Amino acid sequence: MADAVLYEVSDGLATITLNRPEAMNAMNTEAKVALRDAVQAAAGDKAVRAVLLTAAGDRAFCVGQDLKEHIGSLMADRKAGQGGTMSTVHEHYNPIVRALTQMPKPVVAAVNGVAAGAGFGFALCADYRIVADTASFNTSFAGVALTADSGVSWTLPRLIGPGRATDLLLFPRTITAQEAFEIGAVNKIVPADELAETARKLALLLASGPTVAYAALKESVAFAADHSLDEALEKEDVLQSRAGASEDHAIAVKAFIAKEKPKYLGR
Repeated sequence: MADAVLYEVSDGLATITLNRPEAMNAMNTEAKVALRDAVQAAAGDKAVRAVLLTAAGDRAFCVGQDLKEHIGSLMADRKAGQGGTMSTVHEHYNPIVRALTQMPKPVVAAVNGVAAGAGFGFALCADYRIVADTASFNTSFAGVALTADSGVSWTLPRLIGPGRATDLLLFPRTITAQEAFEIGAVNKIVPADELAETARKLALLLASGPTVAYAALKESVAFAADHSLDEALEKEDVLQSRAGASEDHAIAVKAFIAKEKPKYLGR
C-alpha cells in the first residue's frame, strides 16, 4: 500500500491508518486509491477477522477531499472542456464505502480528531465508532456547494434519523464528540490519550470472536433496515441456519457446557 495509507495485519486484525497528518489526512488521489485498495484487501483476506480504521496525528481523523488538489483538477477540467474530477465518487468513494459496509467482518473506526465530509462518511461506515473526547464532526458538503457522498445519505439517517441528518446536511456545523454520542452517531468516547490502546483492544476482541456470527449480524441489520418484518424474519432464519452450522457455534456450545472460555476459529 502507498505511504498515504498504512496497512498491517496482525492477530487476525487489519489496521488501516490514514497517514497524511500534515494535511489533516485529507484525501488526495494517492490516499483515495490506497484506502480503496486497503479496505478491499481486508475484505477479501480470510486471515482478517476484524478491521480497525484509524488515522495518524492528533488533529484530524480525515477532513475529506483534499480541496487543494480538487480545485486544481476542476480548473484543468474546465480548461480541457471535460468533467472528470467528480468521477472520484464512482472510482474511489463508492468502492471504499461498499467494502467497509459489506465486508463479512466487523469494522471499528477510531476517530482521533476532526472527521469532516468524506472523513465523517468513512467513520459512519464502521460498525462501531470509538472516538477521542477531542474529536469533532461536520458534514461539510453543502458548505462547498456539494451534495452528500461517501455513503452519508445512507448511513447518517439510519443512525440519527432523517430529520437530524437533513439538518446537519443542510446546515453544516461542527458537533462535538459528546453531541455526536448523544444523537447516536458514535458509540463510545474515551480520553484522547487512551484512544489508540482502547480501540485496538476492542478491535482485537472482535478479531478473536465468532466471525461467522458477526458477519450474519451485519447482514441482518442492514437487510432489516430496508425490508418488512416478515422479510426480516425469513432472513434471520437463513442466517441463523448458517451461524448454527459454523464451527464457532459448536465451539461456543462445548465451552459453555464445560464452563470454559471459547476459542473461536472464525469459521
